[in-house]
Amino acid sequence: MKAFMSLFFGDRLADRAVPPTGVAARLTVFVAAAMSFLAIFALAMSLTAGRVASSWADDLARSATLRLPADIDQTNEALRAALNVLQTTSGVASARVLEAEEQRALLAPWFGPDIPVETLPVPQLIEILPDDDGYDAAGLRARLQAEVPGAMLDDHGAWREPLMQAAQRLRVTGWSVLALIGAVMAAMITLAAHASLAANAQVIRVLRLVGARDAYIAGAFVRRFTLRAGLGALIGVVVGVIVLQVMPQANVAGGMDMDFGFVGIEWIWSLAIPVLAAIVAFAATRYAALRRLKEQT
Repeated sequence: MKAFMSLFFGDRLADRAVPPTGVAARLTVFVAAAMSFLAIFALAMSLTAGRVASSWADDLARSATLRLPADIDQTNEALRAALNVLQTTSGVASARVLEAEEQRALLAPWFGPDIPVETLPVPQLIEILPDDDGYDAAGLRARLQAEVPGAMLDDHGAWREPLMQAAQRLRVTGWSVLALIGAVMAAMITLAAHASLAANAQVIRVLRLVGARDAYIAGAFVRRFTLRAGLGALIGVVVGVIVLQVMPQANVAGGMDMDFGFVGIEWIWSLAIPVLAAIVAFAATRYAALRRLKEQT
C-alpha cells in the first residue's frame, strides 16, 4: 500500500536521484507509447474478429438453405413438392425461393455478373427461416429424401464451426500479442531503470551515507518510471484511437459493414491500457531497482 501511495506523494530529496530528463526518461516514454499503440491494434483485431465471426454465425444459424436438383425438366415439380414439405413442417416460419437475380449475384464472384442462370442447370435454392422454437432438421431431411429425391438441406453447421474456430484462434493470437507487448515493455523499462541506477550511483551512495534505505531509494525510481510509462502509454493510446477513428469502414460480405476497432463498452479496454502499462512499469522498475541496489551494496 505504501508503495502505491508513494506514486502520488513522492519525496523531493529522493526524486533528485532520478534525472527528470535524459536517455532513460525518453526511452521509457517512447517504449510505453509505442507498445500501447501496438496494443490498441492488437485488441482491435481480436475484438473485431470475434464480433464479425459472431455476427456471421448468428446469421447462418437463423437460416438454412434447401438445394434442389439441377435438372431443368424436374425443377418445377421438385419445387412444388419441396415447398409443400416446408409449409407443412412444424418450426419453419417461412420458405422463400431465391430469384434468378439473387442466384446470379451469388455466382457472380466466380463466373461474372452476366451468367445466364435461367438457361443453365443451376440448382434451385430455397431460403428457410425457422421460428423461435426451430424445426427438427433430421426429421425434415427424412421427409425431403422421401418426397423430393435429390434435395439437400444445408443448415450451415459446416460453415459455423470453422468460422468460430478461426475467430477463437484470432482472439488467442490477439491476447498472445498483448502478452508479448507487455513483456517487451517490461524488459525495456527494466533496462532503462538499470541504466538510470548505474548513472546515478554516486547520488545513491550519498543517500545511503545519510541513512536512506534501499526501499526508500528504489521508491523514487519506481515512482518516476511508473509515471513516465503511464504518460507514454496514454500518448500511445490517444494516437492509436485517433488512427482507428480515421480508418475507412470495410464492407466484408453481403453488404455488411465492419467497424474495425472498439464498439460500445469495448472502449473500456483502451482506457485500461495506460493503467496496465503503469502496473507493468511499477513491477519491472521495483524489481530492477531493488536488485541493482543490492548488487551495489
